[in-house]
Amino acid sequence: MRNFPSLTTVREDGARQFYLDWLRILAFGLLVVFHVGMYYVTWDWHIKSPHMGTVIEPWMRLLSPWRMDLLFLISGAATALMWRRHGADGAALRERSARLLWPLLFGVLVVVPPQSYLEVMRRFAFDGSYLEFLSVYLRPWRLGHQFCESGAGCLILPTWNHLWYLPYLFGYTVLLWVVLRRWPRLIDALAATLSKPLSSWGLLLWPLLWLVATRLGLARQFPVTHALADDWFAHAQYLPMFLFGAVLARAGALATTAQECRWLTLLLAIAAWALMEWARGQGMAAPPWLAALVHSLMQWCAMLAALGFARQHMNVDNAARRYLTEAVFPLYILHQTLIILLAHWLRSAVLDVWLEAFVLVLGTVMLSLLAFEGLRRWRWLGWLRPFIGLKSREQQSVSMTVEVLPGKAR
Repeated sequence: MRNFPSLTTVREDGARQFYLDWLRILAFGLLVVFHVGMYYVTWDWHIKSPHMGTVIEPWMRLLSPWRMDLLFLISGAATALMWRRHGADGAALRERSARLLWPLLFGVLVVVPPQSYLEVMRRFAFDGSYLEFLSVYLRPWRLGHQFCESGAGCLILPTWNHLWYLPYLFGYTVLLWVVLRRWPRLIDALAATLSKPLSSWGLLLWPLLWLVATRLGLARQFPVTHALADDWFAHAQYLPMFLFGAVLARAGALATTAQECRWLTLLLAIAAWALMEWARGQGMAAPPWLAALVHSLMQWCAMLAALGFARQHMNVDNAARRYLTEAVFPLYILHQTLIILLAHWLRSAVLDVWLEAFVLVLGTVMLSLLAFEGLRRWRWLGWLRPFIGLKSREQQSVSMTVEVLPGKAR
């Protein structure tokens, strides 16, 4: 495999691939910025700013098509690498399930309710206390369908809101585990099979055709709901990305191709986005096939560019990588609730909109890191670690020991 100057070599023996860690860190950081943006754009969200407008919507449309696909791709790669190192047995699945389902349960019962409380206050004029709302949130049949809007449906409680990523990731992880139990060498076989035909143009073309086909065939019939059971278009997009990530983790040639084509894919992604924005500004309605092609081109090329540039420039390890790799999952769990609470608190301050947005981003990140630091440093909070996406102290000690063993990337 080709080596690149100033990079830690990406090994094919299941060792940690640091650029994927950095991409995961950046993707979750981007999620904070995106959700702060959702407070200001004209699109539907839980609460809306008095400064709501269209100014940043083109930049939001630049991020929206690929940000979650990239997270699922990285998650697939991380799962495959983890199981390559430790085996995909029942214990591995139980550990992975605990890392996803305990935070989901905690999130639905503790983290998400403040979001829903402020939403029903703003949208449905609910005037009860937070404790009164919790009695409704946990037993929604008490109010029937009172949290409803004409033509917009009802607010279903309890809800997982931004934590929808966890049940989706859990389902895809279980599916991959079942497949690997039946065919344990399948990922390696696919990696070997695809590495040759997926040259530069193959890596660009074949996934692009899938994205176009699913958008044309499923997007209108099954709009994205994040409700898991009926979200067929979303599954048709996210599940292949998860599986592609699993193959990518074992196929150094695919990662090398993405790295070599990074400038081409970046330019194609920007051109597709610019074309979409130009057509929107002109009020032009493109044929469905053309709209799907341009959207999917931007979506897939942006992901390839992110992979390529990260592998070129960020395949290195340092203390920041180790710290942030652990910190980003608690940030993900907490960030949207912090954004909504801070936005509610800042309304009375009447700040300039750009200053307010900066405070929301910075405040969300800092408060999340403070919570993470508390869980790291205060042993009496150790029982909370599994509920916020962290390993127990015992598991953390084992992981740190494994990471510094000879033969492991560092």
